[in-house]
Amino acid sequence: MSDRIAASLRQLFEDKRLVFWYDADRDMRAEFEAVDLPGVTKLEIANNEFGLKYRILRQEPKGRFLLFKDGPEPEMVDNWLLDLQLASAVFKADQAAIWLAELGLPLQFENVVRGHIEFFRAKARVEALKRLMPTSSSDTQTQMRIRMLAICAGAEGGLDTVIEALLGELAVDKDDALRLIERSGLTDFLWKQVGQAYGYKPDEPDFEDFAIALFQSAYARVLGEDGALNAEALLVFRRWKNNRHWTDAFEILSARYQDLLKIPADLQKRDFRTLVGVDHFEEIDRQIIREIVRAMSAQSVSAPEALNWVRERRQSHWYPTYADIYQAIGYATEFQQALAETNLGMTSPAEGVQRYVTSWYRLDQLYRKFIYHMQKSGQASLLADLYASVENRYTNNFVLALNDAWQDQIAGLGEWKIPGFASQANFYQEQAAEYRRKDQKVAVIISDALRFEVGEECLRRIRALDRFDAELKPMISSLPSYTQLGMAALLPHSALALAEDGSGDVISDGENTKGLAAREKLLAAGRKGDSARALKSEDVMNMRTDDGKALFRDNHIVYVYHNRIDAIGDKLQTEDKLPEAAEDAIEDLTKLVRKLTSANFSNILITADHGFLYQHRALDESDFAIADPQGAEILFRNRRFVIGRGLTPTSGMKHFGAAGLGLSGGLDVLIPNSINRMRVKGAGSRFVHGGASLQEVVIPVIRVGKQRETDVGQVDVQIFVTGRSLISSGQTAVTLYQTQPVSEKMRPRELLAGIYATDGTLISDEYTLIFDFRSENAREREMPRKFLLSREADRFNNQDVILKLRERVGKTSHYQDYATHRFQLRRGMTTDFDF
Repeated sequence: MSDRIAASLRQLFEDKRLVFWYDADRDMRAEFEAVDLPGVTKLEIANNEFGLKYRILRQEPKGRFLLFKDGPEPEMVDNWLLDLQLASAVFKADQAAIWLAELGLPLQFENVVRGHIEFFRAKARVEALKRLMPTSSSDTQTQMRIRMLAICAGAEGGLDTVIEALLGELAVDKDDALRLIERSGLTDFLWKQVGQAYGYKPDEPDFEDFAIALFQSAYARVLGEDGALNAEALLVFRRWKNNRHWTDAFEILSARYQDLLKIPADLQKRDFRTLVGVDHFEEIDRQIIREIVRAMSAQSVSAPEALNWVRERRQSHWYPTYADIYQAIGYATEFQQALAETNLGMTSPAEGVQRYVTSWYRLDQLYRKFIYHMQKSGQASLLADLYASVENRYTNNFVLALNDAWQDQIAGLGEWKIPGFASQANFYQEQAAEYRRKDQKVAVIISDALRFEVGEECLRRIRALDRFDAELKPMISSLPSYTQLGMAALLPHSALALAEDGSGDVISDGENTKGLAAREKLLAAGRKGDSARALKSEDVMNMRTDDGKALFRDNHIVYVYHNRIDAIGDKLQTEDKLPEAAEDAIEDLTKLVRKLTSANFSNILITADHGFLYQHRALDESDFAIADPQGAEILFRNRRFVIGRGLTPTSGMKHFGAAGLGLSGGLDVLIPNSINRMRVKGAGSRFVHGGASLQEVVIPVIRVGKQRETDVGQVDVQIFVTGRSLISSGQTAVTLYQTQPVSEKMRPRELLAGIYATDGTLISDEYTLIFDFRSENAREREMPRKFLLSREADRFNNQDVILKLRERVGKTSHYQDYATHRFQLRRGMTTDFDF
């Protein structure tokens, strides 16, 4: 500023030797004192007019003088230096004039500066205003004041961003921006603009009153009703609500005004179907959840309807808060739909296994996922009726019915073999040793109680990793399906036998198979010259990189033992945590695979010793076997099998001799039919294994491989517009289509959607949209959206505008265009919002 003053003064002194400077507002002394003009003497007028005149005219008649007065120019009759002034120049440089010059503004903006002098007193605000001023001279006084409002509020943009910033302050009980607006003389202007833009015109405007009206009107208008404010208010509300920067502020104010506006009572009077696309208040989600659960429990809604509602709510602001409830509802719906479409018939054991691994396993998986999310939500009472419905159907209509039908197929088996399916007893020879015959190293992960459906989910999780591939095949476990026998069967052996001392241990070629050391010894004997290791999974995970690579270098075959599911499920105190344990097991196994591949293992097999039966609800009396096992000697008894000598065939139980099970020795085994359990003191009954149900004996073998090239992509999204690409009203509807379902190798995509003018001005509301649909049905991957145009759109009428889908660049705050569609904006009445 001082430079600008000095330049102006030098120009005046080119023609005059005297320059008068009157500081009418008394705010220019610092600038006067800072001025230093060569050859010019600075003098101050302070009741010393005659002395000044004598010096100027008599003592230094050729000197140049800058005469400064701290105050306004005196009236002509009182101006004793008037004769000198008339022959000289007057420097018009009050603070307002200097600010005008600094901003490069013409004199018609002088009243703006003088009317808001407090705003300009802060150098930072003036500098900020300079940065926001347009390069052309097309600015209006209104536009300038709006920029001043934005600076006071710490916002960037127009009136809508000012409102957003003020709402942000209101949420944290601050009013710094409003007080600065008041001091700057901009309050009346603010409310005039708010009234014109949003229809807010009370006698005594108040910002919190406006905020309450904004929430009320946005809620009413989105439901097709009249609100206190106009449609432009709905637009600014949507933009603010959907802006991640203002998430906390929106949630605070929404919670604050929810009861004030009596939203819970209002929701009771509405059909929840009209609310599925609304998320202005958290209570809306709670009401929708209650109604969906009620409808599903009463079986008054179809599965496609319920899934569509859940899918729609995934775009709700509150979805993360209620994600587990929505997911529980989704899995319950999918379970009921799948069960309704399932035929549990089979004509042979092989067909039963084939149908289980093709489709029936999915019902076990959906049930487990439902229980997991129900538990995680902490809303068991809310979901109680839905849980009762799912539990009854799962237990009676699926698990019991399936295994009753399966029991009919295996009742006549004399030996435990299912034609066409790999046997656990042959695992080492046929699968693990296959790599050794090619002189390739292999790691085998054995996860205790990893039943087939959990393995299938694990497969998908591994395949989702970049440059990983995997395939899944079923294998039939040994009988009885318990840990000691299953673990022994997976090792190299020529003969297995059940220990006759009642311990439940298993003997392999005369050696007890219990413990890591024993298993490692047997593993090393599998192929002459092989070096082998048997380790716990936690030991592998804790290895340093160099230790992992040494493990690969020094060994031909490695068995890694993982125990998460059985460790939790097989205890009375924790068996109800089984669904969580299964989720953790999948996470563990995925990390183990990555750890082993980083140690150079490229051949990895994942399998299990046995599966399990699980029912979340405590069992009824009818779920236990009625008959007591009889025989010469009972050596070992479990909830799902009995080992002994001379066991007699018993009603309700399947009898096998050792030879029929592919075992040596002369012991017998009894297994309760279907899913029945036997009572064992101190043992749980919801999680069991050892029997011959499909869930217990069908186990996974996952073969993992590593790819050289990146093989993971993202789903594509297209814009569909029905009819002409013309916008002739205050809103336009489009359909956004996800071209592929999300899968292991095809990840979701998040996009920001809005309508822009060709100069980049946003002229509509803006959505953050997540495209993560998994359905194979193309119609279920469509996302319809309506975009509301702002009043800013009026400036671009009869021009082309562009719907843009924009994608974030990495983790930065920058976005780039992903897809666009050009419309012509042609509205006859540009300020009329007809919806």
